[in-house]
Amino acid sequence: MSPDPIASGSVSFAARTVDADDAALLKRIAAGDKAALAALYREYHRRLVRFLGRFTRRDDMIEEVVNDTFMIVWQKAGEFRGQSRVSTWLMGIAYRVTLKALRQGGLPAGPQPLDHESQASEAFAEHELIDWVTKGLNRLPPEQRVVMELAYVMGHSLEEIAQISECPVSTVKARMFHARVKLRNLMPALAGLEGDDR
Repeated sequence: MSPDPIASGSVSFAARTVDADDAALLKRIAAGDKAALAALYREYHRRLVRFLGRFTRRDDMIEEVVNDTFMIVWQKAGEFRGQSRVSTWLMGIAYRVTLKALRQGGLPAGPQPLDHESQASEAFAEHELIDWVTKGLNRLPPEQRVVMELAYVMGHSLEEIAQISECPVSTVKARMFHARVKLRNLMPALAGLEGDDR
C-alpha cells in the first residue's frame, strides 16, 4: 500500500515552511536583528543541548558551546546561501564548535543520564549498556565520535552528516567504518572480557 500522498505532502510542506521561516530569521539576523537571533536560539537551543548532553553533563560547558555557536550564527548569517536546510547549516556550526571543544578538552565526558521516554522495564540493564557504549565512544577520536553520535543518536542521514561536517559522504563512511572497527576492539575490554591475566 502506497503512503498517503496528502499526509506525506503535509509533512514535506511543514518541513519546507519551517526551513523558510528559519531562512527568513537568518536574513533578519544578517541585518543585525537581535530579536531574530533570540527567536532562532529559542527554536534550536533544546536540540543543541540534547546533542551536547551526549558528550558532557556539565551544563556550563554545554551553554558555552551553544553560546559560541550562536555567536558564529550572528557573525555569519549573511553567508548562508540556502544550499542546505538552515537546521543542517546550524548543526554544522555546532559540530565544528563541539569538535574544537573536544580537541581542547573542554567537554569532559561523564556518564550520560537516561532519557525518561526511552527507559525500558529493565532500566538497570539498559543503563549499564548505555554506560558501556558511552565509554567506548569516549575513546574514539573527536571526528569519529561526533559522526557516530550524529548518525546513531541524533538520526542524521549520511548526506546530512556530510553537509554538517563539510566533507564528502565517502569521508563520513570512512570515519564510521574506522569508528566501528575501534569499538569492536574496545568494547570487550571495557566489559572486562579481555585482558585478565590472572
